[in-house]
Amino acid sequence: MTTVKSSLSDEARRTTGAILQETLIDLIDLHLSAKQAHWNLTGRSFRSVHLQLDEVVALAREYADTVAERAVAIGVNPDGRARAVAEQTKLHQLETGWLPDDKVIAAITDMLGEMGKRFRERIEKLDDTDLVTQDILITAAQDLDKQHWMFAVQR
Repeated sequence: MTTVKSSLSDEARRTTGAILQETLIDLIDLHLSAKQAHWNLTGRSFRSVHLQLDEVVALAREYADTVAERAVAIGVNPDGRARAVAEQTKLHQLETGWLPDDKVIAAITDMLGEMGKRFRERIEKLDDTDLVTQDILITAAQDLDKQHWMFAVQR
């Protein structure tokens, strides 16, 4: 069996791997939540919010792949299975059924805000373990912050 060896120390790899896994769960759930909102959205701002949700979905998918591949590169197996996401997510969940645009804007703004706080905590922890992973999270946080701003101003 082939294993991936990392230049990180075992402790740094474990810490960084745990951070990457938490981040992966956040990003996968954001993708799923934004798509759920996209499909069930109603209201006067339907078209613009519908399209903006697609931007969030694309961003979350892209960074989920980057984060998972970084985990593999340092010798950690990412877990993006539905069960793992359901058990480990920290994001607040959307209601079922039709979702008025104002509720979607508020919910997505809150989700992005929650994630922004968690990303910053993770970025800080990576100071001592892996600056490469830290850089990935900084770039992702920048894009998440932009989406947060773009949703927040619609409230």
